[in-house]
Amino acid sequence: MTPDQEIQELRDQLRHHEYLYYVEDAPDLTDAQYDALMNRLKKLEEKHPELVTADSPSQRVGGKPKDGFVKMPHSRPMLSLDNAYNEEELRAWGQRVRDALPSTEAVRYVCELKLDGLSLALQYAPGAGGSAHLERGLTRGDGSIGEDVTSNVRTIRSVPLSISAAKLKAAGLPQSFEVRGEVVLPQTAFVKMNEEREAAGQAPAANPRNAAAGTIRTLEPNIVAQRRLDFYAYFLLKDGEFLLSQQSTTLEALKTSGFRVNKYAKALKSIDEVVKFIADAEPLRDTLGYEIDGVVVKVDATAQQKRLGFTGKAPRWAIAYKFAARAGITKLEDVLFQVGRTGKVTPVAALTPVLIGGTTVTRATLHNADEIARLGVRIGDFVQVERGGDVIPKIVEVVEDKAHPRGTKEILFPEFCPVCKSPLMKVEGEVDWRCVNNSCPARVREELLHWAARGVMNIEGLGDAMVAQLLGQGAELGGDAEVVTEEGAPVVTRKALIKTIGDLYRLKREDLLGLERVGDKTADALLAQIARSKEAGLARVLLGLGVRFVGERTAQLLAAHFGSMQELEAAASQDMERASPALEAVTEVGPKVAQAIVEFFAVEKNKDLVRDLTALGLTMTAEKRVTTSTLEGLTFVLTGSLPNLTRELAKEKIESAGGRVSGSVSKKTDYVVAGEEAGSKLDKANSLGVAVLDEVGLLKLLETGPAKD
Repeated sequence: MTPDQEIQELRDQLRHHEYLYYVEDAPDLTDAQYDALMNRLKKLEEKHPELVTADSPSQRVGGKPKDGFVKMPHSRPMLSLDNAYNEEELRAWGQRVRDALPSTEAVRYVCELKLDGLSLALQYAPGAGGSAHLERGLTRGDGSIGEDVTSNVRTIRSVPLSISAAKLKAAGLPQSFEVRGEVVLPQTAFVKMNEEREAAGQAPAANPRNAAAGTIRTLEPNIVAQRRLDFYAYFLLKDGEFLLSQQSTTLEALKTSGFRVNKYAKALKSIDEVVKFIADAEPLRDTLGYEIDGVVVKVDATAQQKRLGFTGKAPRWAIAYKFAARAGITKLEDVLFQVGRTGKVTPVAALTPVLIGGTTVTRATLHNADEIARLGVRIGDFVQVERGGDVIPKIVEVVEDKAHPRGTKEILFPEFCPVCKSPLMKVEGEVDWRCVNNSCPARVREELLHWAARGVMNIEGLGDAMVAQLLGQGAELGGDAEVVTEEGAPVVTRKALIKTIGDLYRLKREDLLGLERVGDKTADALLAQIARSKEAGLARVLLGLGVRFVGERTAQLLAAHFGSMQELEAAASQDMERASPALEAVTEVGPKVAQAIVEFFAVEKNKDLVRDLTALGLTMTAEKRVTTSTLEGLTFVLTGSLPNLTRELAKEKIESAGGRVSGSVSKKTDYVVAGEEAGSKLDKANSLGVAVLDEVGLLKLLETGPAKD
């Protein structure tokens, strides 16, 4: 057997066993046997690198994206669903469907469990020998534009990297198609992840859904692989249109082609059968091993779906029946006031422990002073608590009856910061009270935790416990801490090792070795992580500084536009003097964001921190992208494969010239850029009379702009 033949045989075997293990839950090899096959494949590929392919099982974990995740338009919008919360609303939807279709037509439905995860779109392209290979994975994003998270999707074992010609034929699928589905984090993996986070001194994740969403967007594919996410498929598209004639046959085709399809799905003939399916499904939610929050009901026939169409935001042919929120009644023991990174003071209810949906709840947010007034809640009251969306505990109402007497102690919102005792302030037009002391230890703590977060500077090991020690928090306030005897005499004084973010980069090995449970290995690892974070780049630093309204996307746009912290600060000063709207010239930066940036640089402490971080050697620059306005106000749609430009590069060039890229063709589209296998978008452009460009035409337009009338 030649190396080429042996490599192919090993790949086929590994794909088969991955399918049995991760899709069918029926492995027929031990872990050791599987590892032996994988190790043999890796050794052969090392000897013959020319034979390595992207869809090889050995290539599931690749390098991290260089500059974060690229935004890309969807082939068809990923819309949300309208909800039904009871049988009456469900039957009303069923009647609307019935009324909108001819009375002579039978209507069948498909019910599927509503998985509580995040939606993904997987795009497959032609591969060798008539196969299909995974080309791209996109998050839902805003429904029209998602983020390219392909490097992370490749690590999900229930996502096929390639599908053989034989499987495609059996499923009736072409080589190019799109699969949509839901990514979930199994409950066992969620528990394990939180145990690891707590052991590392990090705060546990709130719930599996948020953990799955955070995982899929991390820039470290190795971390994604360790989390063991699962993908359940439920839609098949081709050029943005449903591929098969029925949803029920779509699910069968997905299963035949090697995707994991949730087994609790059924084709039904009437709304009465749908109601029974839902009643049978609700008791399953604590037995599945993953979170669900309802049942999705779809009209089975895609021809009927097309005729039913859409409202402004949701399909008329589908609805999500939401299970009742899990609730319980308990006593409000006290209210604590927490200070966040921006100084926002949040009231948190301390509750008598109550079991809700398998989780013991002891805390619930009260949001702000206005919410406390709206509820009319007092300490000592019995309250109904729900896990909002089955996840976040919140107080819904006060319970008042003979068994639950009212409390007597009024909740007084503090006038001074509960940590540093500075006066609280409320900005006109906002509901939140804030501590405006930039040196407030509680704010410093939250700033440090935010700075170290995986999506920001990614300093592993700098969790809650470590930050508390670095701030000298033997007491809870930071600064210099004392341990006091019963007689009132201080016996231990621990000086804070850091008081600002900049102090992180001044830490020495001997500083860390003086902390509890910190040995040589832990100290060296943390210092290495801190040193590595210096190279994170301008966008990450901007995100870490915590400027209000500046999230990941805005930080990237600012970094690309100005190229350095110095130029950004100069633009903020220019705007402060009202010389010109320098900040609002940046794509997607409006008056609100610009004002927040101006306010940040108006604070001397913030400018001092920026200068300090620069002096400490942090990278405060980024590659500056020159933008033009040649395509200002024009909307483009990209379809098919261009000869030289990837879709990402074409999109970047259009947006850098002031244009906008959309995922669907409409009368408002100015140009469709069409390559090979352009499909239905090109047909629609022709039918609407939209101008069509090839790659050469696009490049010329980028250079000269549209012709003047």
